[in-house]
Amino acid sequence: MSDSVYKIIDLVGSSEKSWEDAATSAIERASKSVRDLRIAEVMKLDIKIEKGKPAQFRTNLRVSFKYQD
Repeated sequence: MSDSVYKIIDLVGSSEKSWEDAATSAIERASKSVRDLRIAEVMKLDIKIEKGKPAQFRTNLRVSFKYQD
């Protein structure tokens, strides 16, 4: 088994529906330009509030991907 090296990046996804949709959106978008995404760790969840109601769910993720040889 060979050694591996991973890079970690931070992403923030947003959704009007849920934190899960926000995370999915961030991962799907990142996967269009970053290959071999491996693990996503939820770092923070927050909600943007407008007029006293939740307007947008935001999920902050730490995502790793493997460096290619």
